[in-house]
Amino acid sequence: MTWVLGVDSGGSGLRAALAPADDVTRAVTAVSDEPVRTGPDGADAGHLLRLLLPMVRSLLLRAGDGAIASAVLGAAGMASLGGPLRARLPDALSAELGVRSTALAADGVTAYAGALGQRPGAVVAAGTGMIALGTDLYAWRRADGWGHLLGDAGGGAWIGRAGLEAALRAHDGRRGGSAALLARAEAAFGPAEELPERLYPRPDRPAVLASFAPEVAACADDDPVAAAILTAAARHIADTAAAVCPPPARGGGATRGGPSGEGVEIALTGGLFKLGEALLAPLRRELAAQLPHARLTSTAGDPLSGALLLASALHSGDLRLPPHPTLLYLPGAAATAS
Repeated sequence: MTWVLGVDSGGSGLRAALAPADDVTRAVTAVSDEPVRTGPDGADAGHLLRLLLPMVRSLLLRAGDGAIASAVLGAAGMASLGGPLRARLPDALSAELGVRSTALAADGVTAYAGALGQRPGAVVAAGTGMIALGTDLYAWRRADGWGHLLGDAGGGAWIGRAGLEAALRAHDGRRGGSAALLARAEAAFGPAEELPERLYPRPDRPAVLASFAPEVAACADDDPVAAAILTAAARHIADTAAAVCPPPARGGGATRGGPSGEGVEIALTGGLFKLGEALLAPLRRELAAQLPHARLTSTAGDPLSGALLLASALHSGDLRLPPHPTLLYLPGAAATAS
């Protein structure tokens, strides 16, 4: 049997899936709830390998005999701080698992592939972080994905941080505070005055902040401060989506693989949208205002299924999403920047 491997590494953990190269729907999966550690240079490649290699070996034992022809690893932070992963992972996967060809992708790219396949369009991938990608299948357009300190506006960590700030405002007696969010913050993290010491030293700060986003959504129906946070998040998400929609086709014709301009498809993917109507209702309003001709479409799959789809395409020679030096890195391939 010839296998393909898909990997999804994000703020809340690591997932891997192994599937026959000719039928990625027949996948076996493994999950680790431990996020890959990050440092000044981004994701810790050594830690990722220590988590991933035993998972993949276990999957091979479950799946049966065969070799891994290709692998696609999608990782949060790959677009900005993926240098160590690009330097180490292709050779390591070849040496340790016999993988013949590897591509490394930003998590937004695997989310794109999971949502729209290899069609032109735009995808907003939002979980702990937030990134939007669009392509006409010639080049990529990227917006945000700059991490919880400099960007990811509207993402889970952004919403959680805004909610905790409103909680601390209420604790201090400042304007803009929310007593409801203060009560939920103290239930989740303990006394408000201890929150900085519980949060700041943690290496998984973005995930901890994002864990409070559902509490903001839960308060939104009855608390105007929480509702305003989600409305602001929706505005940020729509701004980012508008920035990446494919431009009119070159020469006035069709894009490679489909139409462009009016009617462009936009898909929303990622755990953030499980917050439900408290976020989705204002987001639909913002998208309708900013992108009146776009079509909001349902997602076909998640980032892990997108990684598998790309791994299968890499193996068969049918990879149509454009290579890029940081967004979709194929060792030895020419890359097209946006």
